Amino acid sequence: MPSDHSSLLAGQPSRRRPRTRLSATAVAVSLATVGVLAGAGTAEAAPARPAGAHHTGGLQCQGQGVDPGAVIRYRTDIVIKAPLSTVFKLQTDVERWPSWQAPVLSAKRLDSGPLRRGSQFRWTTPAPATPTTPDTTLNITSTVRQLDRGSCVRWTGPAIGEGLRIDEGVHVWNFTEVKGGVRVRTEETWTGAQVEADVPTATAVLGAGLEQWLQELKTTAEARSGGPCA
Repeated sequence: MPSDHSSLLAGQPSRRRPRTRLSATAVAVSLATVGVLAGAGTAEAAPARPAGAHHTGGLQCQGQGVDPGAVIRYRTDIVIKAPLSTVFKLQTDVERWPSWQAPVLSAKRLDSGPLRRGSQFRWTTPAPATPTTPDTTLNITSTVRQLDRGSCVRWTGPAIGEGLRIDEGVHVWNFTEVKGGVRVRTEETWTGAQVEADVPTATAVLGAGLEQWLQELKTTAEARSGGPCA
């Protein structure tokens, strides 16, 4: 099973999770959408919410959020000690994802120019077997539905592999300047009969993936900016 999408989360995740095959897959499978949650001013990721927990007041981009009816959902956040321009460019330059996200095997824009509303991109990620799904490679086609440069992005789309399908992933990203850097919040939902057949496993994989995605975004952005910004 696949975020944009480790071993499954067991209770609270560590702040620096070891990069196992399953957690890496989870990150990449964090598919299709673009937002999330944070305690202002801290420089580390907030503790993950319990797997399967539902949240009120979800993240939005230009008034649109994740699927309100989805039973598979996860939300988390982190503070990155880098300029907003660096963080936002990394996240929206999707064709370069494979250079800093190991789980992303390939990524290709289906249009040209800066990422914007209506842009599409296709990317792939491995999905190892779980008790209910086979080992496969997921092909994800994402469509940007909302984008406010430097503030938020939201994309949606299906993830399809041999013997595995996520009908729709919705992913929201929010970016807010805070003292010493940028707070990045993200929230994602999945829908589809196969993943909904095992909600705890799917939620744990999704959560592990989003946590790793944020950590890799943080590591890369901070390295490129030389550390904390003024």
